[in-house]
Amino acid sequence: MEKKKPIKRNPNLQPLSRDHHHTLLLCWKIRKGFSKGVSPERIKAYSDWFFHNHILSHFTIEEKYLFPVLGKEDPMIKRALAEHQRLKRLFLKEKDLEKTLRLIEQELDQHVRFEERELFSRIQAAATQEQLELIKTHHKDDKFEENTNDEFWN
Repeated sequence: MEKKKPIKRNPNLQPLSRDHHHTLLLCWKIRKGFSKGVSPERIKAYSDWFFHNHILSHFTIEEKYLFPVLGKEDPMIKRALAEHQRLKRLFLKEKDLEKTLRLIEQELDQHVRFEERELFSRIQAAATQEQLELIKTHHKDDKFEENTNDEFWN
């Protein structure tokens, strides 16, 4: 099996890629919680915290500063925006928690991998240095703050 080379990410986009890493960990935590028999309510409480404290601001930065590099008519941008809307609806849904959380885990994982493997590479190739610097100025690479109130995944 051929090993894939790591993607060389422009330093101005690296903070957004680090966000993606933490988001993939959320997906892992949801899977881990279900494998350990944790109640959907506990997993939902953490997922809600993560959504409001990390995902919403990440989506805003992408939509305001990253996606305009390719434009709203670009098929990849259309896909990313549609996925953002779908994920927002899933996170805000309060019924069928187990089913909804499993959908969040699957769709969020696929979305992040799409952005990292395909969309970010295209944006990185098309963006001017000024556009890349603008993205960086609006996304501070703060240390990730974990919610340790209920570490159900441990």
